Amino acid sequence: MRILVVEDDRLLNTTLCYNLTEAGYIADGVRSKAEAVSLCQVSRYDLVILDVHLPDGSGFSLCRELKAQRPDAAVIFLTAMDMEDDMLLGYELGADDYVTKPFSMRVFQKKVAAVLSRLNKTSEGDRYDDGYLTINFEKMSAAAGGVPVTFTPLEYRLLNVFISNPNIVLTRRVLLEKLWDAEGNFVDEHALTVAVSRVRGKIENAGASYIKTVYGMGYMWIGGQNK
Repeated sequence: MRILVVEDDRLLNTTLCYNLTEAGYIADGVRSKAEAVSLCQVSRYDLVILDVHLPDGSGFSLCRELKAQRPDAAVIFLTAMDMEDDMLLGYELGADDYVTKPFSMRVFQKKVAAVLSRLNKTSEGDRYDDGYLTINFEKMSAAAGGVPVTFTPLEYRLLNVFISNPNIVLTRRVLLEKLWDAEGNFVDEHALTVAVSRVRGKIENAGASYIKTVYGMGYMWIGGQNK
């Protein structure tokens, strides 16, 4: 999962990004509304941690803009305010949660995990279809070029992680953590290597590549790009 932290306090921004990265997420930090808007135009975020008071605008207005572009993106407001009206406004704008400063980092991480867990459950039934590869994660069925393809449960979980994070380098550590957390099953390095190899063999052909190896880092879902 990719997270954007929009917080003008440099130390808090750095601390949040560090802890989110340590937890296995991909986290980017910006300190203004303009930076957030610019970054969201080129990157796709699953969750935005959003301060209400920004130096160049309101977090509420930024939330409204982000939700207009990405209704499925989750938002957690981060603010020193604890007024009921402000909290209600945040929820009305589509926020998933509201954290009042100061806060415990452990509590914050639990809230993030809970929001992303709900997000994952919402997307589990999604279909992937690029004209060649079709996957129905709810029914666990798939086809490539019109020909049925059989995946193992681990391979379906791996595909779901990749498809949910397109054009993002996923390290082996991040993949192992996501695959382990998905069903509570342990996945080791060897099983991951074998699963990636088998998925490639089932969906890639002479003209298209879906999973790119980023040497020294991990893998990236590139969605059927021409070789």
